[in-house]
Amino acid sequence: MSNQNPEGEARRVLVIAAHPDDPEFGCAGTIAKWAAQGQEVHYVLLTSGDQGNRDRAVHPSEMAFLREAEQRAAAETLGVRSVEFLRYPDGLVENTIELRRRLCGLIRRHRPHAVFAIDPWRPYQLHPDHRAAGFGALDAVRGSHSWNLFPEQLTGLQPWRVQEVYLFWTGAPDHWEDVTDYMDRRIQALFCHASQMRDRAAAFEQRVRETARAAGEPHGYAYAEAFKRLITG
Repeated sequence: MSNQNPEGEARRVLVIAAHPDDPEFGCAGTIAKWAAQGQEVHYVLLTSGDQGNRDRAVHPSEMAFLREAEQRAAAETLGVRSVEFLRYPDGLVENTIELRRRLCGLIRRHRPHAVFAIDPWRPYQLHPDHRAAGFGALDAVRGSHSWNLFPEQLTGLQPWRVQEVYLFWTGAPDHWEDVTDYMDRRIQALFCHASQMRDRAAAFEQRVRETARAAGEPHGYAYAEAFKRLITG
């Protein structure tokens, strides 16, 4: 994957996910690799993960504050340029027109050549936020290049056509990214989410490494991340 688009400028990448730690579990090796190659990566998280705790003594606002800090630290570890939180309630995200409008606006502002999102079509994807985040991202990718959708955004902005989408946690992969040299950084970023790791860090590391090893082995890679790649042009 070239770190420049056909016009010769550095490629821009936008990652749209539901919760803090979704990118680190889903595509962080690729993000670290592409950032190291000079691609400009930005994160958009729909929620702040305020339900990511089972201790009823901890208020959701405290958890949200903590998890935003953890996500920023993880992103910095990977070389991500910016992290933006839309702060929808964790567990209650819906793929509404309002969400599509906001995501269209962000795509038009960041002008990414590639978007990473959760595969909402994965069989038995139980988490409603994951489904909503995936469909919302795809709907916004489809709409962001139209002059006639949300035209109020086009004062100072232009329509933007995303070139390709990479869906992670997919059940139908057709693209494998070699992340052998970036697995340690992926694990380091994952460990930034200490509130979610708790005493399970070793188990999470083992699971992530085993998944990446299984994805890479058939393609001659020690470690890989698997995606469904969509060409949008």
